[in-house]
Amino acid sequence: MAAGALLTALVPATGATAAPGPHAAPGPHVVAADDPVPGHEGMPDDGFEEAPEGEQDDLAGAGTAPSASAGADAQAVVPGRPGDFTLEAGSGLTGLVDKLDAALPKQGLTEVMTLANRDAGWNAACGDAAIYGPDLTAAPRVCWKDDDATSSEWIPQAITGVSDAQQDEDWGTSDSEPIAVAGYDDQNPGRSNYASGRDNCVQASASDACNEKGIRVSFFNQATKKYRHVLLAWPYMNSKDHISFDALHASEGKCTAESGETASCKAQNGIHAGGMVWYGNYLYVADTANGMRVFDLRRIMDLNPDNDSSVHDPTPDGLVSNVVDKKRAGRQNNVWYSYGYRYVMPQVATLKFSTAKNSGTTSGNQCYATGRPKASYISLDRTDNDHMVLGEYCNTNNGGTSNGRVGTYPMTALTAAVEGASGTTAKADLAYGLPDTGTFGGEDLWHKIQGATRYEGKWYFHRSNAFDNGRLLQATPGTVDGATQLVGNPKILESSFGPEDLYLAHGRGDGFTPKLWSLSEHAPSECGVCKRELYSYEMSDVIGGFGS
Repeated sequence: MAAGALLTALVPATGATAAPGPHAAPGPHVVAADDPVPGHEGMPDDGFEEAPEGEQDDLAGAGTAPSASAGADAQAVVPGRPGDFTLEAGSGLTGLVDKLDAALPKQGLTEVMTLANRDAGWNAACGDAAIYGPDLTAAPRVCWKDDDATSSEWIPQAITGVSDAQQDEDWGTSDSEPIAVAGYDDQNPGRSNYASGRDNCVQASASDACNEKGIRVSFFNQATKKYRHVLLAWPYMNSKDHISFDALHASEGKCTAESGETASCKAQNGIHAGGMVWYGNYLYVADTANGMRVFDLRRIMDLNPDNDSSVHDPTPDGLVSNVVDKKRAGRQNNVWYSYGYRYVMPQVATLKFSTAKNSGTTSGNQCYATGRPKASYISLDRTDNDHMVLGEYCNTNNGGTSNGRVGTYPMTALTAAVEGASGTTAKADLAYGLPDTGTFGGEDLWHKIQGATRYEGKWYFHRSNAFDNGRLLQATPGTVDGATQLVGNPKILESSFGPEDLYLAHGRGDGFTPKLWSLSEHAPSECGVCKRELYSYEMSDVIGGFGS
């Protein structure tokens, strides 16, 4: 409390413009020194490629005819080519993040977990278990607060946790055993796009959901059964050469009717974050078309240190922060905004695929046997030397020449690339094509994979099934036509509605049994049985369910 009182007593430096209180009467607009130059508002294009609409959606492109190349043998297994998976460090962001670090207060994850503010349900409090199949028992089950459980804006996708982060599964002095879930911003009503007749998101008539907010990570405290959202952000220098941030891949599309919509001003799509790995201090987030975005748990910015949103707290750079206005982000008119979130974590590094793309279309989630892969999901294998698993979501109903590939990277190589100079590479040491055996529901079994992990030499995959129970699959390396490839187990296990990413909590740190965690993405509005939950299966039950 003393610290909070001290913070609120501070006065912005001379020349800074403090924001009015949230209930203050509006006054005449005064152009502040930090107003951007007209025509240069918002985040500049970040140079990343966009993934297609309907990404990792079983119904995307449904009903379209397969491509001409698609036939009986179109998805035949092709031996993996690790070179296609090579990642390269992008331009350094450390200098930009250092500037944010100097401008804004900072908080550690242990404190964020202590201040987790949203209540989650646990086991019986989550109600009926109708979303789960009969083959495995989900326990524990974790359900979100009502608005998160039903949101059409935020869709949960990726999962990781402290067992990925540290072998002893302890983070600092906390006993919270954190689990982290990434959700992407799916719906943006009224989003700024002048050429399409939609106005700026900060207009009074615009919905709070208007902006493309990219990705937020929800950190769940298993000890208190509470969680907290943290907004991920892209750091950049604004048009007045001041450090700022915006949502990931979220140029706001401030086009004019005269200029028309161009590549530089169109409203961009945010990333999907279909997979996530927390390893040491770094949080790796899958970016389908590009590779991975990397964040640092030591760089969580706190825009409301006194925990009182009605007071706009002073920041170290002499300005103030505002967590009431949910329509703005970054530094605007000498005030820091964050779409209403207290915590913001800026991107510190980029790992981009260096291999050229295959020339085939991907608009219906098609995949190809060669060329750069998609970073649809990622996970960590700690059972030997630590490796990251990366793989593709594909829909063979719409064509393509592959039902998906997976590859593995030594974590030492990825860490070296994150901390190395631009151009440093991280090479995969193994790659496989997915099996091509079996059918399910009248289509290929081995496609529509939403998550995968490797445990003690065997591979586990989560296969989605639109608004119905998905399936858990298992494969083991074996010989196919003289090449080492994955061979699918003919036994399949029924999983939840809307199954997503996989996270293996190995349990070694605290003597717990290993658990395979996942999550369901569909809100109740999507189907009669749908609901959003985190859940885990005893890994021994999973292994036993497959017969080995």
